[in-house]
Amino acid sequence: MEQPENHLVLAGQLHQPAHFRTTPAGIPIARFVLAHRSRRLEAGQMREVECRVSVVASGEALTAGLHRLAAGSGLRVTGFLSRAGYRAAPSQVELHALDIQPIHENG
Repeated sequence: MEQPENHLVLAGQLHQPAHFRTTPAGIPIARFVLAHRSRRLEAGQMREVECRVSVVASGEALTAGLHRLAAGSGLRVTGFLSRAGYRAAPSQVELHALDIQPIHENG
């Protein structure tokens, strides 16, 4: 059976430094909020787009570099959406990162 699509790429700024913990199995987990701002064309009109998305990064490969990042650092996160925990409302989702790339400002 083919899996339904669930793939998201979002670029933005780290809202505040990531929070870290380790699972009982020893897996490092980082949680942070990605703040996005852009202008997008919708229904023939340009509009301002702004959102904040909770991101979960699991494993050493994804969490290692996050310790060095300050609020305002640019990131591009690729991953999938999932419910934000068993107790969360079904409409409350978070982005589970599969890849995190820094975005370097030119200037």
